[in-house]
Amino acid sequence: MSRDFDIVIVGAGVIGAVAAALLIHRDVSHSGRVAVVADRLPTARPPGADWDLRVFALSRASERLLRLCGIWDRLPPDRISPYERMCVWDESGSPGSSGSLSFDCAEIGEANLGSIVDGRALQAECLQAARAAGAVLIEAGVKSIACTEACALTRLTDGRELRSTLILGADGVESKTRELLGIESAGHSYHQDALVAHVRTEKPHQHTAWQRFLPTGPLALLPLNDGRSSIVWSADVLTAARLASLDGQEFGAKLTDACAAVLGRCELTTPIARFPLRLQYASEYVRPRAALLGDAAHVVHPLAGQGLNLGLLDCAALAEILAEAEDTDSLGDLKLLRRYERWRKSENLLAATAMDGLERLFSSSNAAFSSLRRAALSAVGRVPLLKREFARRALGLAGDVPQYLKQADPALPRR
Repeated sequence: MSRDFDIVIVGAGVIGAVAAALLIHRDVSHSGRVAVVADRLPTARPPGADWDLRVFALSRASERLLRLCGIWDRLPPDRISPYERMCVWDESGSPGSSGSLSFDCAEIGEANLGSIVDGRALQAECLQAARAAGAVLIEAGVKSIACTEACALTRLTDGRELRSTLILGADGVESKTRELLGIESAGHSYHQDALVAHVRTEKPHQHTAWQRFLPTGPLALLPLNDGRSSIVWSADVLTAARLASLDGQEFGAKLTDACAAVLGRCELTTPIARFPLRLQYASEYVRPRAALLGDAAHVVHPLAGQGLNLGLLDCAALAEILAEAEDTDSLGDLKLLRRYERWRKSENLLAATAMDGLERLFSSSNAAFSSLRRAALSAVGRVPLLKREFARRALGLAGDVPQYLKQADPALPRR
């Protein structure tokens, strides 16, 4: 049976666009043979626009993957903010005390610990890279999916039908692809919202990411290269609603108290956005001729900023496995896809469990837990090898990561 495409990717977000560019760059498929389908294709960042409210903390592994796809060097330099240090502390402690933990890039021989990247700029350049690689962009919704021995048939809301060897669901937490494939998901709500905004602080951020654990949830201040900090403040739904309703001056005062004035007074410079938080994981990542990527497969708490990094590693792992297919007719082979599932499901569940455990541990106001938190942070800080391993894992340089992303100067392996 003739097929319209080798691969149809549902979702034009960062994960879907990177998957398209990467699969073509690795010669898994070719220009014109990969389609990216979305209800609405993202628009470019308006000239002179402020930093997007949604920013991402990208690891070294993610940076290398984006470089290999020709994306990183296309990002506007003023929308990339490397950070050199990280300081984490418990509410009952203070930065630099026994109840805190600090990381410095110099301790692990790296130029930085990662980069804060503008969400809209990243989205635009990922989609442009997919288009430049030869991906076909289709603006339409997905109505139904049928996977047969011959092909995967994707029916669109505009009446078109796309036949492909493989379909990839990269359409986010409310994935239509996952639903149409009949894959169940489990998890739970954290009954928290994340408040995001950008603030100006009295003291310089020192290219440091600051995170304080409060009983209501973690508060992070991420350094932007214009001197401001982007905040991600997780709090129970009622507290978040109350905070979001405050005027700028009141919110700034509450934020200053919440971060123990680590950077002095905080002044709100943008509107506040709210996002509900949940833990979610798909029971399966694959079906014959189909696979899930990114938030369609797994969603974790943002306290360590690993959500997008995990999704990008999904793309890297799937591309590595599909590169071993005998030909494009074999891309939807279930045995091949199961290898991807085993690889990434174990890694993602480990990350989700760790984030969930940390959220529970650090959100408890129990005095015994408070002592345990301080002891745990101090213990890690006193063991250089353990501390280094934590930092390397956060950078995506340790663990079960595709080998080519562990290399300092990687070359993209091809079929």
